[in-house]
Amino acid sequence: IASTVSYSLVTEGCYVNRCRVEASIVGIRTRIDERAVVKRSVLLGADSYDAPTHGHPSGVALGIGPNVELDRVIVDKNARIGEGCRLVNAQRLQTFDGPNYHIREGILIVPKDAVSAPGTVV
Repeated sequence: IASTVSYSLVTEGCYVNRCRVEASIVGIRTRIDERAVVKRSVLLGADSYDAPTHGHPSGVALGIGPNVELDRVIVDKNARIGEGCRLVNAQRLQTFDGPNYHIREGILIVPKDAVSAPGTVV
């Protein structure tokens, strides 16, 4: 199974593994794992590549984990989105501040260095 990228810009050094990217911008050194779906989003990338052992204290690898769904999301640099997260603003909130994310004008924003725990649903 191959990745599919449509109407998107993917910059150099990205790892795009059996996922789907639509109408998005994927910044430098971004990792998108298998079965992830990224739609109408901007991923700002990472300052460096993550260690193969994912040695971060949270245990979440740098970038977008497996089985993640993103729609209308801005992911700032060095953010970690854990396996199975669904960041789509399902409640259609216009303004909200949550743990490791913000919503402004309906757009979900994951700040720099933030970690979304596996299974997070917004």
